[in-house]
Amino acid sequence: MKPVAIFRHNPGEGPGYFATFLDAHSVPWTLVKVDEGAAVPAAADSFSGLCFMGGPMSVNDDLPWIAHACALVRQAAERNIPVIGHCLGGQLMSKALGGAVTKNAVKELGWGKVSRGDTPARDWLGNIESFEAFHWHGETFSIPPGATRILKSDWCDNQAFVMGPHLGMQCHVEMTDAMIRLWNRAWADEKAAPGPSVQRPEEMYERIDERIAAMRIAADTLYTRWIAGLKA
Repeated sequence: MKPVAIFRHNPGEGPGYFATFLDAHSVPWTLVKVDEGAAVPAAADSFSGLCFMGGPMSVNDDLPWIAHACALVRQAAERNIPVIGHCLGGQLMSKALGGAVTKNAVKELGWGKVSRGDTPARDWLGNIESFEAFHWHGETFSIPPGATRILKSDWCDNQAFVMGPHLGMQCHVEMTDAMIRLWNRAWADEKAAPGPSVQRPEEMYERIDERIAAMRIAADTLYTRWIAGLKA
């Protein structure tokens, strides 16, 4: 099988549990370190799938690699090569596929419930009606034309969408304990007042092992459905 290309946009926002999942299922992958100047490939055919991770930038920023990433997403969609996006990655997918990325009403930082709402999405979520996901964002994406929303939260209407074999997420199901603690070093930089949608670091650490284990059930369900579409 060709490898899955995982695009990293920030040193602290690597693939996390997503890479662990791929390894456990014997799916090869390669890391494209965009944050270190690696070029976004011009063609998607060398990969069985594409994965875009998070990052502190906005897809509306004037960064040269963003246009190349969006073009690669569109090419993959045209060729039915599965694409998955986490947070910034989901926003890249939305923008590339005809959606828009705008400021969310509030920031979401920390643990918060996401639910399927009135969307069946049994093939992606199985019997999962809701789960506690990890969040770290101030912007949100719209659902691109032809896609279906499968997750929402109280503070962000669009938490995940699917379109054929493609999955774009606003929430972070790839998180590990180490990643959460690393991100919290920059918690003060977010300049967000603690409240219903914003947790303090110490709140994020409460029952962290239990919360991560529960989120892994949802991640496994979503990731299992996604790799089923990978190209040989």
